[in-house]
Amino acid sequence: MNQHTKNDILKLVEEEDVEFIRLQFTDMFGNLKNIAVTANQLERALDNGCMFDGSAIDGFADIEGSDLYLHPDLSTLEIFPWRPQQGKVARLLCDIYRADGTPFEGDPRLVLKRVLKEAEALGYTFEVGPECEFFLFNTDENAMPTTETREQATYFDIGPLDEGENARRDIVMTLEDMGLFIEASHHEIAPAQHEIDFRYGEALATADNIMTFKLAVRTIAKRHGLHATFMPKPKFGVNGSGMHINMSMRKDGKNIFEDKSDPNGLSMEAYWFIGGIMKHIRGMAAVTNPLVNSYKRLVPGFAAPVYIAWSTANRSSLIRIPAEGRGGTRIELRSPDSAANPYLTFAVCLKAGLDGMMHRIEPPRSVDCNIYSMTDEERHALGIRNLPGTLHEAVEEMKTDRLVLDVLGKHIAEKYIEAKEAEWQRYRASVSEWEIQEYLYRY
Repeated sequence: MNQHTKNDILKLVEEEDVEFIRLQFTDMFGNLKNIAVTANQLERALDNGCMFDGSAIDGFADIEGSDLYLHPDLSTLEIFPWRPQQGKVARLLCDIYRADGTPFEGDPRLVLKRVLKEAEALGYTFEVGPECEFFLFNTDENAMPTTETREQATYFDIGPLDEGENARRDIVMTLEDMGLFIEASHHEIAPAQHEIDFRYGEALATADNIMTFKLAVRTIAKRHGLHATFMPKPKFGVNGSGMHINMSMRKDGKNIFEDKSDPNGLSMEAYWFIGGIMKHIRGMAAVTNPLVNSYKRLVPGFAAPVYIAWSTANRSSLIRIPAEGRGGTRIELRSPDSAANPYLTFAVCLKAGLDGMMHRIEPPRSVDCNIYSMTDEERHALGIRNLPGTLHEAVEEMKTDRLVLDVLGKHIAEKYIEAKEAEWQRYRASVSEWEIQEYLYRY
C-alpha cells in the first residue's frame, strides 16, 4: 500500500498529466459511486472539502442531515490504465463523514475499519484472499447485455475453446498496472465463466482491491464487446459465481491458525473461529448472499454449499480447510457470492470469528464425505443445518442475530433490512417466464 502525502499526490498528478480525479466510495449494496474533480480542484478534495447529497444514494441519508463529505484515503491513488495518456484519469477511494467531522454510520468501508480496530486492539491482523468469479456474455446489436455466449468451454479450458481468454488476459494486465498482484486466472466450469485470484492481503486493502477489480473487469470486457456480470446465477442449469473467502489471523507476525501438532494442522483459535462462523452464518447470509438471485446458486448439484458443515477433505461443505500451500493455514468460506459488498462481508466474517475465539465456540466434528449424497435423516443425525433457502429467510435470520446487527450498526441494519424486504416483495409480485411456461397452457 502506497503511503502518499498530500504533497506527493499533488506533485504526482502534475507530473503524470492527470486531469480528472474520481473520488470513489461504495454504497451499502456494494455499488461503486464517484464524484469527479479536475486537477485544479484536487487540493480542496484532499482537504476533505468535497461534499455530496447523501439522500441521493439509496440507504445513505434522509433529506435532513444529508450533507456528507468525502475524505480521500491517500494510499489508494491509482491512475486508470485504460483512459487517455494525455489528460489522464486517476482515482482515490474515500471514507464518508458528516459535516461535523464524525464518521458517517452508513459507510461500509468504515464498518470494516471499526471491526478491524477491535481485532487490532486484541493484537490480531485479519488477512483475506478472495476467489472472484464472473461471466463474460455477448452483447446485442445495441450493445446491451445478454446471457448468450457461443463458447462451450469448461474448467481450465484454453483458447480457442475459451473465447474469453484474450479479454481475461487484458483484464489481468490492467489489474497489474493498477498495483494488484494477480496469482492466477482461468476459465471456470460453466461456459463463459471465469475466475481471477489476487494475492492474499490485509482485509481493508483486499476489499478495496475487489472494488477496483470489478470496475476493471467490467471496463475491459466492454472494450472487447462483452458484458461482465457478477450476478450470482445468471443462467439456469449451470454453476453460479461465488466469491470464496480464504481467511487467516496473525499475531506478532505469526499465523495463529496453524498448529502442526494437530491432526488437521489447526490451532484451537482456528477451531473457535470456525465455530463462530458456523454459529452466525445464517444471520450473515443476507450480507454474504445479498440478492434474491443469490439463493438460486445455493442449491445442490452445482458445487455451491447448501449445508452448514466444515471439512478438511471435501468441497460440499460450507467451510473447507485447503491443503497448506504458499498461503499457509487458512479457512475457506465458500458461501459468499460475487454480488456481496466486500467491506460488510469481511466485517461480519471477522466479527463472527472473533466471537468464536472470545467465547471458545467449538465447531462440531468435521464432515469429510459428500454431504449432498446424504439423506435428510443422516444430515439430521449429524446436526447439519441448511443455509437459508431464500433472501426472505436470510433477512429473518439477520433480524435475530444481535452480533450481525451490531456489526452493521443501527443505520445500515435498518436501511439494509428495509431494502431487502422490498426486494423480496418485488420478486414475490413478479411473474416469471418459468410460471408462464409451466401454467399458461395447462390452466
